[in-house]
Amino acid sequence: MNPAVKTAVCVDVGSTYTKAALVDLGGGELIRRAEVPTTSATDVLTGLEQAVAEVGGGDELYVCSSAGGGLRLAVVGYESLVTAEAGHRVGLSAGASVVHVAAGPLDGRGVTALRESRPDVILLVGGTDGGDGEVLLHNAHRLATSRLRVPVVVAGNADVRDEAAARLAGRRVPVTVTGNVLPRIGVLDPAPARAAIRSVFLRHVIGGKRLSRGPRFASLVRAATPDAVLAGVELLADLTGYGVLVVDVGGATTDVYSALVPDAEAESGPRRDVAGTLWRSRTVEGDLGVAVGADGTRAAAAAEKLAVPLSGRVPGDVQLAAQAATVALRRHARGHASAPGQPRTGGRDLRDVRLVVGSGGVLRHGGGAYVLDAVLSDHAGGWAAPSQARTVIDSRYVLAAAGMLSIDHRDVAAALMNSL
Repeated sequence: MNPAVKTAVCVDVGSTYTKAALVDLGGGELIRRAEVPTTSATDVLTGLEQAVAEVGGGDELYVCSSAGGGLRLAVVGYESLVTAEAGHRVGLSAGASVVHVAAGPLDGRGVTALRESRPDVILLVGGTDGGDGEVLLHNAHRLATSRLRVPVVVAGNADVRDEAAARLAGRRVPVTVTGNVLPRIGVLDPAPARAAIRSVFLRHVIGGKRLSRGPRFASLVRAATPDAVLAGVELLADLTGYGVLVVDVGGATTDVYSALVPDAEAESGPRRDVAGTLWRSRTVEGDLGVAVGADGTRAAAAAEKLAVPLSGRVPGDVQLAAQAATVALRRHARGHASAPGQPRTGGRDLRDVRLVVGSGGVLRHGGGAYVLDAVLSDHAGGWAAPSQARTVIDSRYVLAAAGMLSIDHRDVAAALMNSL
């Protein structure tokens, strides 16, 4: 390779494997990639350095991580169908696994449930700007006096959020203040909270997971892996100008990402969602996978009455991946209910999606076409599947790399998408 060519190494440190990609910063070409086991039992830096060495090193280094279980986020909000729901959606878009959602004034039982969810970060929301601030202040006080020393991001009512933050800081709770996730009813503003959660993840969480003995690994990580992937999905949607859908089937979870074209009617018409519309979205299904999540996938497929293919020509793990992807897409499209008997919220209209991307080891190793065909031929799940979509497999781990590069090298990231 020409030594005058500047390169970047993009590394995704996963719970099982660490993937590295060497990218030409001149033309956005993917030069070389490598994959090694993640060395989380000793020091993840060992595996990271091995992966970087196998691609030959580079001039710049970009690292994202989901090792150690990634980012566990709890949301504490005001009302289950409004600010708590808005916070839930924003948390998922920030690359977190939302492990707990509480709505209304916290009491002792609520604090106990919050503690038992073992969050890495708490997103404290509540009230539109200029609206009720009492619940936000009450919950800030409860968190401050609960002996939970988990970092808190305050992203609620602008009129009282500084006072809420002061109550937390006064008890030495790490606190970050940012813009309201729901400044007005029906207006969802995810960017400030997403950036704040990312910052807290990098500052407090990565080092706290004790994945590495020294501080270097924490200083290298720029994002949670799902956050980097969503940035790549957003870039892909911007480049193509149409809806993009990504299904990532893993051993323990199945993630779905969608980036849709904004609809003015959905923003202001009679069907407007009071918790706001998140046009770039992610959902995580923690009970769907093909390894440790296999039992959950089988149970969910049975509950959804999915037909089990009888052909012995299709490997069992591929059939399982198809079931996980189908159930995950149904949930992503239909939305979810905050409690039994409550209406579903957060659903996605995916009919106009024009590009569907498959990701995950089973899909990359030959099962991708079968899995995506199962997803797009699902007409019994209460959602309308895309009817004119092209399918592709992210066999070279491009999305996470492009997402990381998109901040400093957007043109390079855009060119890298040609490797899909």
